[in-house]
Amino acid sequence: MGRPQRPPLRRYGLRPRLTLLATVLVALVSGLLLWLGWLLVGGVARAVPALPPGSTVRVGNLDVPAEQLSEAVGAAARAEVLRAGLIAFPLVVVAAGLVSWVLVGRVLAPLLAVTATARRLSAESLDERTGLRDARGEVAELAAGFDAMLDRLQAAFDAQRRFVANAGHELRTPLAVLHTEVDVTLADPDAEIAELRRMGEVVRAAARRADALVGGLLLLARAQGGEQIEHRPVDVAELVRAGVATLRGEAACGGLRVRARGSAAPTTGDRVLLERLVGNLLENAVRHNVTGGWVEICTAIGPDGRAELRVASSGPEIAPEAVPELFEPFRRGPRERTAEVPGSGLGLSIVRAVVAAHGGTVRGEPVPGGGLAVTVRLPASASRGMSERESGFRRG
Repeated sequence: MGRPQRPPLRRYGLRPRLTLLATVLVALVSGLLLWLGWLLVGGVARAVPALPPGSTVRVGNLDVPAEQLSEAVGAAARAEVLRAGLIAFPLVVVAAGLVSWVLVGRVLAPLLAVTATARRLSAESLDERTGLRDARGEVAELAAGFDAMLDRLQAAFDAQRRFVANAGHELRTPLAVLHTEVDVTLADPDAEIAELRRMGEVVRAAARRADALVGGLLLLARAQGGEQIEHRPVDVAELVRAGVATLRGEAACGGLRVRARGSAAPTTGDRVLLERLVGNLLENAVRHNVTGGWVEICTAIGPDGRAELRVASSGPEIAPEAVPELFEPFRRGPRERTAEVPGSGLGLSIVRAVVAAHGGTVRGEPVPGGGLAVTVRLPASASRGMSERESGFRRG
């Protein structure tokens, strides 16, 4: 079967179609006005005053009896109207076509600019914009909306490129360690058991780092993927107590003073993701701290009924304008910790993604004197009948 033929007009663009439509309308109106003029002239001619019978009147080149004066004047007037109309009608139609073509072109110029910009776009040229400054009305709104969409697309593509590049770099580091250790050890035919054990420990540490990075990437992809998450009652305070207990030994090694206080903070969401959210905040506060520092965790129910979690800790000073960057993937604090502190730089970015997936908000702010405070607010849970609790521990 052949392809169905499109109607002839649809083969052409919008400009010729609108021009043709406007020209046809002008031709119809002009024809109607000419017909009305022809009728009105005849009617006016019949109103010519009657002359005495038997007299004659010259109409044009003819002498007409008085009794036929009205008909003769009407016929002459109508003929003159038709003669002038036949000259003016095509001129008006042609002028209407030309004016319509120009005006429609001016009206459609912004749309053509948007179309041309869309055709030039590619993954490497998302910085293209329509550049419309003089447009007005709905066309201006269309151009502005199109440019705003391009801004969002460019930001998303740039973030994706940075993420892929950073992920590749982070994964290449432990893989390079694995290759180097294995190659060096295999190159030594007299390697002793102690050397092999040392190589095994290094390989295990690198493998754990790569596994943690892959796990973080998968968790981040799940939180950002828009997939349906579970909505079950979860108490954030309970997750905090479990997280503090897990990090007790690590906090003690750093001489950190950790205090967890507050009341129950019930919310609704995916328990696994919320556990990772709390764990990342606590790990970030403990591992990116200073020797002998402090960590404070507070849970509560906000004035609007939302569950609140605030984790504040000491640490190096952070400029206020640098705080939003910490929530980007593979971004770390003001001092380089790649070699001395475990982590992949995905902690706070996972926190932001999990909070967004649950319809909450997260805000970070520097602590005076050094450190970071992160406040998370999550949707309220329907059940709240839990009493306040306080828990804390201190390690010198």
